[in-house]
This record gives sequence, structure tokens and C-alpha cells, in this order.
Amino acid sequence: MDNWATLDQTYIMSTVTRLPITIDRAEGNYLYDIDGNRYLDLFTGLAVNILGHTHPRLMETLVEQGNRFLHISNLFHNPPAIQLAKRLVEHTFTKGKVFFCNSGAEATEATIKLISKWTDLKQNGRHGIVVIQNSFHGRTLGALRLTRQPGVYQNFPQLSFPVFEVPLNDTEELANICREKKPAAILVEPIMGAGGVICLAPAYLKMINQICREEDMLFCVDEIQTGVGRTGTLFAYQDYDIHPDVILFAKGIGGGLPIGGIIGNERTADLFKPGDHGTTFAPSPLSAALGNTVLDLLLDDGLMKTGRETAHYLWRELEKLCKEFPHIFNYMDGKGMMIGIRTHLTANEVNHFQRQLLERGILVNVTAQTIIRLLPPLTLQHREVDSLIENVRELIKTS
Repeated sequence: MDNWATLDQTYIMSTVTRLPITIDRAEGNYLYDIDGNRYLDLFTGLAVNILGHTHPRLMETLVEQGNRFLHISNLFHNPPAIQLAKRLVEHTFTKGKVFFCNSGAEATEATIKLISKWTDLKQNGRHGIVVIQNSFHGRTLGALRLTRQPGVYQNFPQLSFPVFEVPLNDTEELANICREKKPAAILVEPIMGAGGVICLAPAYLKMINQICREEDMLFCVDEIQTGVGRTGTLFAYQDYDIHPDVILFAKGIGGGLPIGGIIGNERTADLFKPGDHGTTFAPSPLSAALGNTVLDLLLDDGLMKTGRETAHYLWRELEKLCKEFPHIFNYMDGKGMMIGIRTHLTANEVNHFQRQLLERGILVNVTAQTIIRLLPPLTLQHREVDSLIENVRELIKTS
């Protein structure tokens, strides 16, 4: 079909500014456009394709489960979903349960409702949720209330539950709000994603854990972008001595298809009763089956370990690049295959840099206007890291 960009603008609502390529197919760690050009995918569909594209094992599962059933509703026992829930609980909590939905935003909505149920149950005078300045938890109206980015929440309708915004890593302000305003819960990203790939300080996370226990609050971690092996552990919080009550997940777990949810520990697992919450499509049998294969590959076949080793190599080479070009790059933050490179460039200059890399067959993302965000697949190879470094170096030297 001629001129996909024109047809896109004609028939699809303009909520995203697209890059000037039209994808025809994908394989391994690469995307291919309709003109046959190949792009190393270091963004993986907004952190979704954790195992690259069309992984053979995922394709086998797709066919196998597709031949069984695609959708049955949540009125029947769903073996792939039950198996996935069991494994997620076993790799997070001693005891717990999962609520499945279709996306990260829906996981946030479910968390809001779960916190409301907790508030009604406890009757201890605590209401509302603490979030971090510049955090991102989704775009639906409930999730939007917790997303603290002015360019995102704008003037859309505001739901009425209390939200308390605290500065990043400010333990004193956090303690004051939790003790004086009496919120019921706190929700944090262990590494802020859309906010610029910023790691929360370990001491700050431990302080949150301590306050939630002392004040009888719920500690909720948003692992929608950080989870499923991206940072080197199944979930990022597992790299710290903290114990959340609710884990939000989505993106990478579905192997490329939509699925999300929350994992509740023994304090929160039984708060929802029949009729309190629901969804038509989740848990998708197909997405859940893919989720089980993702866990097979990460945990049983060692892909999380090899991805962690490649991430160490990637960080080392990028740090060398930052030292080589200090007038371009400032410093890096993140963990594993979730990297934010701070630049000294303007927003226009960073966007131009992104387009120049795209012309060289390398796809990267830009967040917080001037930060280059890398979200590579765990299947990334050393030679592909070398290709990235060489292309960036050549681009800078010839600009």
C-alpha cells in the first residue's frame, strides 16, 4: 500500500509522534522496514520484546496454544494463566496471589482499587497514595492521577482520592508526609523510566520499606518496565533488602503480546472478592502461555544470566564512550538492560542524534527530552554492542 505515513495520519488519532520508518517484519534483535533496511532494536517496543523478535520458542508456543484456544473469558479455569500465576508468586512471595489484566495502566488501576479495599478494611484513618515527583504509572484516569508529569496529566479530569507527591530520594519529606498526612500506601518505580531512567537510592527504598511497616501502609512497586529480567533479576526490587506488598507487572512478561497484572503478598492477596474487579480479555490464554515460555527461557535456560553478562559489557563500553566524548555525554543511570545516558545536548539536538542513528540502522529512544534511553533485549550480542559503539563514535567524529 502506498504512503503508509499519510494513511496513518488520515485514519489513526494523533497521540504519538512516529519515527519515519514503516516496519515490515522483525527477527532476532532487528526490525526490517518495507524498503528492506535493517535496524538494531535497542528500544524493544517500549521495553516489551525482552527476548527480541520472533524467538523460536515463543513462536512454538504461539502455534501450540493458538491451536488449543485463544479466548475463554475468566469464567473458566485457565491452565496457562494458573501456571503463570503460580510461578510469579513462587519467585516473589512465600504466599500470594495474582490478578491479571491487559496492560501496565490497568495494573495501576487494579492497585488503586486494591489500596481502596485495604483502606476500607483497616479503618485506621489512613487515605491516599504517595508517589514520587516525575514518576510515570500510566495514562488512564486513575493511573494518570499517580503520574506526576505535567506534560502527561495536563487538564484531564482528576479523580478525588488523595495523592501525595514527594521529591525523589528525600527521606525526610517522605517520613513527614507518611506520618502527618497519613496515606494508606506508597507506589514507586525502583528505577524511574519515562522520568529519565533514574535509580531510586537503596537507602531510600529501605526507608520506604521501614515506614510502610511502622505506619501499617502498603508498599507497592511498579515493575512494569523494570521487571522480567530487564535489570538483571526477575524484578528490580529483588536486588535490595525490601519487601513490597504489591508488585505491578506487564510489558516483557507477554513475550510481545499484551498482559499485565499485580502480585499481592499475604497482606493483600485476598482483598479482592468476586465482583470487586474484572476484565473481559485477561488473563489471555495465549499471552499467559507466552509468559510461561518467557520464564522458561529466563530462569531455566539461563537467558537472564547471559543477558546480565552482556549488560555488563554494554555498560563498560558505553562508559568508555562517555569519557571519550564528555562534551556530548554527561553520565549514565539505570541498571542491566535499562540505561539512561544524560547528554549536554538540547532536545532538538538529541532528536537529531536519534534520527542520525536511525539512518545508520540503530534504533534508540529519547526520554525526558535530552536523555538517550536504551532498553535492549536480553538476547543482545557483543558484536551488536560493538556496532552501536562504533556507529556512535563515527557519527560524533563526522558531525
